[in-house]
Amino acid sequence: MTRTHCPYCALQCGMTLTPSEEGVSVTPRDFPTNRGGLCQKGWTSADVLRAPDRITRPLVRGESGDLEPVSWDEALAYVAARVRAIQAAHGHDAVAVFGGGGLTNEKAYQLGKFARVALRTRHIDYNGRFCMSSAAAAGNRAFGVDRGLPFPLADVAGADAVLLVGSNVADTMPPLVQHLGPVRAKGGLVVVDPRHSATAALTDAESTGAGGLHLRALPGTDQVLLLGLLHLVVADGLADEEYLAARTTGWDDVRRSVALWWPDRVARVTGVPEALLRRAAHLLADASPARGGAGAVVLTGRGAEQHTDGTDTVTAAINLALALGLPGRRSSGYGCLTGQGNGQGGREHGQKSDQLPGYRMIDDPEARAHVAGVWGVDPDLLPGKGVPAVELLGKLGGEVRGLFVHGANVLVSAPDALAVRRRISELDLLVVCDFVPGETAQLADVVLPVTQWAEEEGTMTNLEGRVLRRRKALDPPGEARSELDILADLARLLDSPAAFETDPATVFDELARASAGGRADYSGLSHARLDAVEEGLFWPCPAGSDGTPRMFTERFAHPDGRARMVATTPGAPADDLQPDRPVYLITGRVLAHYQSGAQTRRVAALNRASAEPFVELHPQLARRLAVDDGDDVAVTSPRGTAVARARITTGIRPDTVFMPFHWPGAGMANAVTNDATDPISGMPEFKVCAVSVARADLATALHEAPRPDTEEIPA
Repeated sequence: MTRTHCPYCALQCGMTLTPSEEGVSVTPRDFPTNRGGLCQKGWTSADVLRAPDRITRPLVRGESGDLEPVSWDEALAYVAARVRAIQAAHGHDAVAVFGGGGLTNEKAYQLGKFARVALRTRHIDYNGRFCMSSAAAAGNRAFGVDRGLPFPLADVAGADAVLLVGSNVADTMPPLVQHLGPVRAKGGLVVVDPRHSATAALTDAESTGAGGLHLRALPGTDQVLLLGLLHLVVADGLADEEYLAARTTGWDDVRRSVALWWPDRVARVTGVPEALLRRAAHLLADASPARGGAGAVVLTGRGAEQHTDGTDTVTAAINLALALGLPGRRSSGYGCLTGQGNGQGGREHGQKSDQLPGYRMIDDPEARAHVAGVWGVDPDLLPGKGVPAVELLGKLGGEVRGLFVHGANVLVSAPDALAVRRRISELDLLVVCDFVPGETAQLADVVLPVTQWAEEEGTMTNLEGRVLRRRKALDPPGEARSELDILADLARLLDSPAAFETDPATVFDELARASAGGRADYSGLSHARLDAVEEGLFWPCPAGSDGTPRMFTERFAHPDGRARMVATTPGAPADDLQPDRPVYLITGRVLAHYQSGAQTRRVAALNRASAEPFVELHPQLARRLAVDDGDDVAVTSPRGTAVARARITTGIRPDTVFMPFHWPGAGMANAVTNDATDPISGMPEFKVCAVSVARADLATALHEAPRPDTEEIPA
């Protein structure tokens, strides 16, 4: 039996794996985030280990146009030769790296090092840019540091009230719901969501006996709603003025700015009745420690963040939390619900375009000198700051001629995905490291088979900043290899001036040294130490420390110890309603699937639970369009069309449709979404765009999204 963690979301639920001749069985264990529970994905996580189309040999596209099995030596030599040729003709930055938030800390660290030292390219970013980069930018701006939850998740259960903005945790992180149980029992859960999602339903009186509040805001108006709540906190004398004076700067500017957002105006913009706004503001304030409450927590998710004003929206949420005196107090604070399994650690140690290990900024001379010293290279060798993921994908086929993809499936997960597909087809080299033939791998020139979660050692950092051990339970099939081995061999073939270790514990020790003194300091951690602490340790954890479960109890991470409050101004969606596109599209997840679905769509039980994409429509909209439940519906934007079956429900606003984004082909939601980005964080505006909706057989401008190639990839 092997004690490890689920490969999916950032809860990193504890589980035990038991291999047998029949396969691998999964048993949940009592871990602080899941408390013995698992969701459907966790229970079936071992099924992906036995995927029938598992990639087990290196593949190179031959003269016939097909991917053909070759030896590792042949594959790596081919990649190295192509990289050399591209860079000789176009420069170092002509080769880019796109990483993933599911990689272990060791692999994320090594991938950043490989890009900067072996490839010497500035072009590296990762799919975490799609996940919580706006919350990271807002957290850094306000607190001086970005850790998704600056307190243990268990603290939430002790609060009297929780404001949850744009996160459907009942579907995306089901074990988290038990932490909300005591809050729901008090009637203290406030959910902001355009849909009556499974999470919004937790506020229904019949589900709790006490009830809560569901604020069904118009898509794209979360910031207005938050400013309206803060206006009421100020107007009704609910702010913690003593806390604000002692622990923040910028409060006067923020207070003046929210004077513009009086309740009637906010109600007209958001569609949330004024009475509900007042109830929510007072519920949160009465729960705050300053007013004798047990505590209040403000949490944001992708629904608040994936907008062109996402950073400012999260800043407005943080301002509300600070005005109530929550951060650093018992059972209180602001937190972001990180999505991907290692979304936190994945950005801390070098995958983001502007960061070096330890959350150091790559344009900081001292940071460059420190990390270069650990790597044994001249700081001048390191490239400068790159560009965020969407901008990087926009350079494919132009400035960028070659691309490495690790732990991502951009052909399904990126916004305006049809344009991304066209640009990828113009590359001179696409190398994909994967364990199943996802849609991106099917277009690759080289596919390198890699180990899965249960076949490797390493560490992950969950949504609380808790660093955990991932442990190997079984050997990988065929010739699959760890990316640590692959990157080391490629670095050698490319004459890297730095050494690349392959043992995960040794790589982690190097990561710890590189992070020492940074905002995300792991220097007091090691595999051996984490093995001795079953529940993990929280960063920052400098040498000699036992970690930091709760941040900001005495000071924030800015030099003066104060939080920065910043006045914000809401913006409209980049792709707002038009006469020919009068409906908003919002996207999200379903309970059975994860991210692009490359893993979960290979699990029979999950496919039975959710077999195909769909479009949620309100009955009023359906009647206007003459759409019946089960009809094929075309959802069209200037970027493309997605076609899926209609689900008619009163759980969606009449002016809005919802699609999950887990499927490729005709039902691919990201064929429609907009690639406009937040100017601060670089996060794309997945959560709102203007579309036309029609029955597929009546659509006048229907142009079905082409299905990705479905060639068989040899195992």
